Amino acid sequence: MALIVQKYGGTSVGDLDRMRNVARRALAARAAGHDVVVVVSAMSGETNRLLKLTNGISARPDQREQDVVVSTGEQVAVGLVALAIQAQSGSSASARSFLGHQVRILTDSAHANARIKSIDDSKLRESLGRGEIAVVAGFQGIDEHGNITTLGRGGSDTTAVALAAALKADACEIYTDVDGVYTTDPNLCKGARKLDRIAYEEMLELASLGAKVLQIRSVEFAMKYQVPLWVKSSFNDDPGTLVCKEEPGMEDVVVSGIALQRDEARFVARDVPDRPGLAARIFTALAQANIVVDVIVQTPSHGGHTDVAFTVAKIDLDRAREMMAPLAKELGIGAIEVENDIAKVSIVGVGMRNHAGVASKMFQTLADEGVNIRVISTSEIKITCLIDEKYAELAVRSLHAAFGLDQKRG
Repeated sequence: MALIVQKYGGTSVGDLDRMRNVARRALAARAAGHDVVVVVSAMSGETNRLLKLTNGISARPDQREQDVVVSTGEQVAVGLVALAIQAQSGSSASARSFLGHQVRILTDSAHANARIKSIDDSKLRESLGRGEIAVVAGFQGIDEHGNITTLGRGGSDTTAVALAAALKADACEIYTDVDGVYTTDPNLCKGARKLDRIAYEEMLELASLGAKVLQIRSVEFAMKYQVPLWVKSSFNDDPGTLVCKEEPGMEDVVVSGIALQRDEARFVARDVPDRPGLAARIFTALAQANIVVDVIVQTPSHGGHTDVAFTVAKIDLDRAREMMAPLAKELGIGAIEVENDIAKVSIVGVGMRNHAGVASKMFQTLADEGVNIRVISTSEIKITCLIDEKYAELAVRSLHAAFGLDQKRG
């Protein structure tokens, strides 16, 4: 007998028939002798509908109250899925639903983007001990003051993996509308292939770079607690992709995937006085406003001044612009320039550690297509280039072919 956590996204519970399908899958796992915890997202489109309501009331709704509203999407879905399991099993004792505060998923108080601090798994273990399928609302928790919190977009993935870690589950299965992790977005590149397995580090980089299959924090949890993580489709029986620790042979593949991100904006602070503490002032202010900064590049000092460029998510563009304007005056920055027509294309692979010439090949491939590179950022297993958005799809297809990702492994 294994303990399995299954997570179903919004498209997987998009209507009553799909909820019945979720119930069938959960009951099949239970019939096979496994303990089953099901984590459920809100029905497809419901979170956006609820956010639209809050924005219709207020241009800038209080995030505590917004969390109260938005979290109801999961409350509806979790109750319906529990009812669907009960209906198919013929017993009201076959499933029990739990909201975040009932499990007691304790988070910090960063509304709309809370982080999990601890999980009390006692009620879930009691439910499993009674032979029930525990159906848990994803995306939500509670802070130490009793306020409802939400975990940010894709937060149900994080709920599922965190529960799997707390329960020491044998596997966490993420069911979505795709049947695994692909070398790149199949909508952009016809040659994209589904991977049988991918290392935690590679998946973490891809998730952080715009791959929408898994939320980055869910991968962080899985890697930290070594939770075997499967990405599967709820609409077929494909075995999916296993996200796991690095295995022998993985480094033989130089590049495992290519990610594209279009939802970023680039700020350039011109003529920043080059003295200690100025960069800290800029990025501390952004952090205090809960604005996540991605790529940061500082030019060499010239005449006592330097330029500092960084990217933020487009959703944070207006807040960052409003914050930077008075800060520029206060710090004596010459000007603040903003660009929102950029794209970020990245290649990822653990094999980069032991193979030379990867950067050269990437840059030459883009040059051959006439794509100018605006900014370059690297890590041990990743190379990222900022380019003009109009070349985004061309860059992905060219790099996918150049690194042989359309050719099946082994």
